[in-house]
Amino acid sequence: MTANSKDGDLRERARRVIPNGMYGHESTARLPEGYPQFFASGEGARIRDVDGAEYIDWMCAYGPNLLGYGQPDVLAAVEAQQRRGDTLTGPGPVMVELAEAMVDMVSHADWAMFCKNGGDATSMAMVTARAHRGRRKILVGTGAYHGASPWNTPVKVGVTEEDRAHLIQFEEGDLDSLADAARRAGDDFAGLFVTPYRMRTFMDQTEPDAEFARGARRICDEAGALLIVDDVRSGLRVARDCSWETVGVRPDLSCWGKVIGNGQPISALLGADIAREAAGKIFVTGSFWFSAAPMAGALETLRIVRETDCLERLTAIGEALRAGLAAQSEAFGFGLRQTGPAALPMVLFEDDPDFRLGYAWCAAALRAGAYLSPYHNMFSNAAMTEADVTRTLEATGAAFEELRRTRESLLPPPQLAPRA
Repeated sequence: MTANSKDGDLRERARRVIPNGMYGHESTARLPEGYPQFFASGEGARIRDVDGAEYIDWMCAYGPNLLGYGQPDVLAAVEAQQRRGDTLTGPGPVMVELAEAMVDMVSHADWAMFCKNGGDATSMAMVTARAHRGRRKILVGTGAYHGASPWNTPVKVGVTEEDRAHLIQFEEGDLDSLADAARRAGDDFAGLFVTPYRMRTFMDQTEPDAEFARGARRICDEAGALLIVDDVRSGLRVARDCSWETVGVRPDLSCWGKVIGNGQPISALLGADIAREAAGKIFVTGSFWFSAAPMAGALETLRIVRETDCLERLTAIGEALRAGLAAQSEAFGFGLRQTGPAALPMVLFEDDPDFRLGYAWCAAALRAGAYLSPYHNMFSNAAMTEADVTRTLEATGAAFEELRRTRESLLPPPQLAPRA
């Protein structure tokens, strides 16, 4: 953004009152130059920055936009509940209704608890696993992202060794590595975190591995530890159930967030009866955890997921984008790696070790009206249409053409984020 733009002005004002002007995963500090930091509005599949530029948004607010920004039925449910009451001295009836709906939808779930962010849900899962048998050791995949609390943040500034004293890492997808981690945990093995689709920034994604999933289930059963699926990123985007149900394995606990309220601030921990007593003993809470309006939005979102073909449509949209990009990259002489499920597309360039091609391509596509990420998995949503894919491919085609002309002069992007 230029210095005399509204975005530039807001950045300057923000730097005076917010550390670094922005923080967290939505900071544009590591995105290509020209990416806007501040947005004015969103509708359906599109977002508009404060300077009026419009983009087809393939980041979907980093996941929460499942049905489209401002989906009318969800907004109506939220607004109706706000008129009745939102944050009150106790929860509304909608809390029970939402718990019933989630338990009905998710095969392994016998109970539900609600919070605000995915990191809340994973932290609740960790504490529940420790409370289950009074054990301490938690197994986590190397580089897996489970939130930004001291025990799991990928940036360790301000974090002590004691915050992570009882974490044991293993290589996700590698049963030998997992078995070794379980042996090291010994009789203190409380719980195992897994991600159904390994999604790390700057790295290819993977699909669920049935053999690994069955092995993880067996290792937890033999040790009396709880198996936890972190479905915050992929839950309800690829299945109307826990993502590991697609390979026939049920966890004891699962963590949900992002899409369950179509942008409303709500997340959930779901559990089987084996973990019910432990979950009832822990103390977790928040002033806004029991607010009724986000729960009403989530209840309506779940209804739409159950009763419509929205998941099939957003998958088809992702597949159409993937096919178009594959054809374009071949035509322009570039190699692309497109990994993971089509509803959560990850696009990286072959022979691009410092990501200069990916950065330049995404920057050019942005200028042509498509908001893509050079290092993070993206998301399709059910508001996207074939016309949106066509328009996106026009932007990416122009970006490939520009990249072909300028590839020899490209500089590497500055200060790449660590691979996490």
